[in-house]
Amino acid sequence: MSSVQIILKEIDIEESLSRMCDQLLQKHPVLKEMVLVGIRSGGVYLAERLKQKIFQKTGINLQTGVVDITLYRDDWTRLTQTPEVKKAEIHFPIEDKHVLLVDDVLFTGRTIRAALDALLDIGRARRVELAILIDRGHRELPIHADYVGKVLETLRQDSVNVELKEMTGVDQVIIEHGKYPNH
Repeated sequence: MSSVQIILKEIDIEESLSRMCDQLLQKHPVLKEMVLVGIRSGGVYLAERLKQKIFQKTGINLQTGVVDITLYRDDWTRLTQTPEVKKAEIHFPIEDKHVLLVDDVLFTGRTIRAALDALLDIGRARRVELAILIDRGHRELPIHADYVGKVLETLRQDSVNVELKEMTGVDQVIIEHGKYPNH
């Protein structure tokens, strides 16, 4: 039997993003050559929100792009025989850029590995850092986030769902205890 628990509400998500923005600006006060790339789909909206926070604090309007990892996943053939592939929307060169890759949940690390492969097909960034709203553990690959909104203690069979206004009309993070993970 599964149970649902709300972990973060709208204000918590905004506070997490503000804290991540502050950490980023402390580490990179100049932001020279930095671009943001969100992983479709939740990461896209979080990257856009980080972009706005950075602009509010610095007046710098960073370029933002989108990467789709569908065909880079190592499990896509198990998911569906006809995956829906959407184009990467990176309309600027990433050669020698500092890329901040943004996603909603970090779980096994396989999504991030796929995103790194997709980025390498686009160009060779000088550096790639990772910003994640929720780190839920259970890594299968040696991948870690540089900026984390919240670390959650979860069981492998739990499901963590990030719901964002842009997708569902509400901002919240939910854990469904005992439900097979979909991330």
